[in-house]
Amino acid sequence: MTALLHLGPFTLLTDPNFLHRGQRAYLGKGLWSRRLTEPAITPETLAGLPALDAVLLSHLHGDHFDRVARRSLDRSLPVLTTPAAARRLDRWGFGEAQALRTWDTVELARDGWTLTVTSAPGVHGPGPVRHLLPEVMGSVLELREGARLVRRVYVSGDTLLRPWLREVVERCGPVDTAVLHLGGTRVAGVLVTMDGRQGADLVDLLEPGAVVPVHHDDYRVFRSPLSDFVAECTRRGLADRLRPVARGESVPL
Repeated sequence: MTALLHLGPFTLLTDPNFLHRGQRAYLGKGLWSRRLTEPAITPETLAGLPALDAVLLSHLHGDHFDRVARRSLDRSLPVLTTPAAARRLDRWGFGEAQALRTWDTVELARDGWTLTVTSAPGVHGPGPVRHLLPEVMGSVLELREGARLVRRVYVSGDTLLRPWLREVVERCGPVDTAVLHLGGTRVAGVLVTMDGRQGADLVDLLEPGAVVPVHHDDYRVFRSPLSDFVAECTRRGLADRLRPVARGESVPL
């Protein structure tokens, strides 16, 4: 689930979840889920990697920003997230948390390079259930060297499939790489993240050049394994776009 994105000279950490196997992630409203895997990235291993420019946070759930992240991350780091999450993080002492409403943008710049982060829409639950879950955002990352667009990356965050996600490409342009949160998470039987079928539907909708699936095997609430998504994409003739990445490994964008 947690990933490092290296784009030109910039490094972003997404949804920091450092809990160990067997520990509980708290999801609010009295809900929790036990982690099934060991983290590939920890606060200690981050010290040996390129310095972070920002944290990209889909929403504030314990499987996306856990108590270890709260305790260990540098509180001067920019955290790009939803308004609700930014307010909570500010109370926790993360003074650089930046609230992004849908289609708001933030720009990072260095040595002639820029990385623009645009908040994209998302919804974490169907119908009235959405009011019981935190607001979520996707992100569109556009890397430029001078005026030249080098790469456009879409990170879905914990959204369900909705037809209005087509706005991602209508507003921002074609997506080179889509990083999709999958897993088919179910809470009290209700689907709250994309399963394999919805993930493949989103690939059909956005037509990205490549797809990196994440967020599909870390917790017991996940009900749709990566194999569901791979099988559905294969059935639709989309398998050549898939770039699965094993825990602790990397994949070129």
